[in-house]
Amino acid sequence: MQTHNLETEVLVALRRIVQAIDQHSSRLGKEFGLTTPQLLVLQTVANTKEQPIRAISAEVNLSQATVTSIVDRLERRGLLERQRSGTDRRKVFLVITDAGKELLMKAPKPLQENFLHRFERLREWEQHQLVFVLKQVAEMMGARHIDAAPLLDTGEVTRGHQTQETLPDSEPADPVGNQ
Repeated sequence: MQTHNLETEVLVALRRIVQAIDQHSSRLGKEFGLTTPQLLVLQTVANTKEQPIRAISAEVNLSQATVTSIVDRLERRGLLERQRSGTDRRKVFLVITDAGKELLMKAPKPLQENFLHRFERLREWEQHQLVFVLKQVAEMMGARHIDAAPLLDTGEVTRGHQTQETLPDSEPADPVGNQ
């Protein structure tokens, strides 16, 4: 009987994790018209000066092609702008707009920020133990082969140029009707 309780507890814990990620992603999409990768790109641009897409993609740990697609969508919404360098016209940098800054002030932090803040407060041996256990869980779920970016988001997000069923920056429903 004890085994059954442990099995139930682990499945409930996994389901809670999935639901927390799904609820956060859903709220971000419904209330702010953003996906987690879009929010991360917007935050990264806001926190850096004159960074090209290549540097932004390295910072958020997504492929340059994925970030370019995300930037295109954010630019169409007026949240980001591409600006040419004053010293080298070949260089293009990303700059957050006032509308982008306003949206960032209202939007919730990415789920992984809260998680990482708490994770960093754990003792080093606890961090290692947690990583070990989560890797075991991923293995047990047959997810070892999945190339995943370090984002807590629903949908498939990959770091490389692999074919994806769901693009990581697909547009969620826009709550105010702006397309």
